[in-house]
Amino acid sequence: MSKNKAISSYLEDYYWYWFCNIPRIGKTKLRQLLMVFESPEHVYKADVEVLRGLGSLSDKELMYISDSKKDNMIYEEFISIRKKGIHFTYPGKEDYPQRLLHIYDYPLCLYYYGKLPDDKKPSVAIVGSRQNTTYGYNVAGVFAKNFAKMGIQVISGLARGIDGAAHMGAFKADGYTCGVLGCGVDICYPRQNIELFTQMKEKGCIVSEYPVGTAPHAGQFPVRNRIISGLSDVVIVVEARKKSGSLITVDAALEQNKEVMVVPGRIGDSLSEGCNDLIKLGAAVITRPEDILDIEEIRRKLDDYRNIYDYKSSRSGECYIGMKTEENETICNKTEEKSTNSIPEYEQNVNSVHEFKLATPKNMLYSCVDLYPVGLNELIEKTGLSLQEISNALVELELEGKIEEVADNCYARIYV
Repeated sequence: MSKNKAISSYLEDYYWYWFCNIPRIGKTKLRQLLMVFESPEHVYKADVEVLRGLGSLSDKELMYISDSKKDNMIYEEFISIRKKGIHFTYPGKEDYPQRLLHIYDYPLCLYYYGKLPDDKKPSVAIVGSRQNTTYGYNVAGVFAKNFAKMGIQVISGLARGIDGAAHMGAFKADGYTCGVLGCGVDICYPRQNIELFTQMKEKGCIVSEYPVGTAPHAGQFPVRNRIISGLSDVVIVVEARKKSGSLITVDAALEQNKEVMVVPGRIGDSLSEGCNDLIKLGAAVITRPEDILDIEEIRRKLDDYRNIYDYKSSRSGECYIGMKTEENETICNKTEEKSTNSIPEYEQNVNSVHEFKLATPKNMLYSCVDLYPVGLNELIEKTGLSLQEISNALVELELEGKIEEVADNCYARIYV
């Protein structure tokens, strides 16, 4: 880039930064100004009387605009965020997501760490309750992990619960994930996600339309949901109450003509009411990660179709997600290879007898623990093991990080 172009680009960045940070001027007024002047630079250079002549700005608003041009704080903030490694973009700039230009009320600017989602790659938003169940948390994590393996970008809101599970699931597969915040990108909210927040800054993306330093407030989170859906081709709801904030993301997705898919939940479970209501209204049901391949836009954007269908074929035997460990899948694959028409059925049976191994208490117990929490009495009934045997096996599995006690004497598998 030549020196003149670099200076021009720097100035354009600053004009946009100034424009988006004029105190007490709302987005509606800013959009009106852009319609008249076409660029923030022209607004910046416009005489006060010219602005007054528009008839849409009050005397106070004219004063705010005039004073902001003399405010060194705005320029100092502009310099400061660059030093902190925070990127700033806006419509027309190369890194601004083209997807967002097609949504209602697209952001006039974005602040972000990392790298924004690639417009050419498929993206899926996974949203759900902050007060999730262990089952919902595991489903979100397993789905995200498998999407990442397919090359699908995972988008969510970096909140506790389902959002956090989705982001972590994507990282488990060394995939890409992006978190859209309802506060400044320099603020980790909730604080319990600080480790994930740091990881996403370095390996994924954290993005917000709110200026750096903006504290989290309840009203800001529903507004950011349109960006979550806007960056995605599909929105998946894992767990949601009847009046869940996740349903705001669904509304935004439908307005943007995006696909909505729902993980069905149990009847009578308050965390499933929102999901089940969406299904009644016609939302597509997703029960396995590969169901995402039913969406044409996802298939179109994925480059390697052979790998897609290999993946779908290899998983087709599963009734629902998460029931096979990697070890079990290897055993299943070996069994499938041996079960050919060239081997007589009686020989297959003989071979299976020789290869059969008695299940250990630990393996028996693990096979009975799933996404839904299971109580101690139920485990005794299912396995026929003694309380002592079950207690020993539970301790082993917990130490190995394969299960966790989610309530008193209730256990569930760990998938994320």
